Amino acid sequence: MAMDTIVTRPAPDFTAKAVMPGGTIEDLSLSAYRGRYVVLFFYPLDFTFVCPSEIIAFDRRLAEFQERNCDVIGVSVDSEYTHFAWRNTPVEQGGIGAIRYPLVSDLKKEISRAYGVLHDEAVALRGLFLIDREGVVRHALVNDLPIGRSVDEALRVLDALQFHEAHGDVCPADWHKGEEAMKPTAEGVAAYLARHAKGA
Repeated sequence: MAMDTIVTRPAPDFTAKAVMPGGTIEDLSLSAYRGRYVVLFFYPLDFTFVCPSEIIAFDRRLAEFQERNCDVIGVSVDSEYTHFAWRNTPVEQGGIGAIRYPLVSDLKKEISRAYGVLHDEAVALRGLFLIDREGVVRHALVNDLPIGRSVDEALRVLDALQFHEAHGDVCPADWHKGEEAMKPTAEGVAAYLARHAKGA
């Protein structure tokens, strides 16, 4: 089965109800974030198992995204009222507490469908999309329902994109901020491998 990728394409825009960082319910439009980076992630359902661990993990690291000019937005097929109730449930009782980024309601499943992560017309798979300042999807990751994602990896990919935009160099496997990248030429690859490929 051929897979059509969203990477390199404009991120599908949407306007939907969301529970905002202050706990209010408001309309959220993705296009309002133009000029900033966005990590848009989908998760299956509120009041479940792997989902709160991911949502809380992103919240704990939120300052690291924000200092990179990046906003985090979560999406599931729950209603905004279910999001609100989950946010107002203490962590020790299976809730997520007062997280500091928006949770979007995709009750009609249109957003999940547009991003290609709707599973069995029921819930969203664990899709994560890095959207650049121009509104273009630059990275996509989709996990099956039982497999949680890595916040470290989301930050690493964001760093790699920003490094490439700033310097033009490309980022090799397992590149992290502060490490050497490579020139996107045959000579650049050869020079990089000569220095780093030993023992690979």
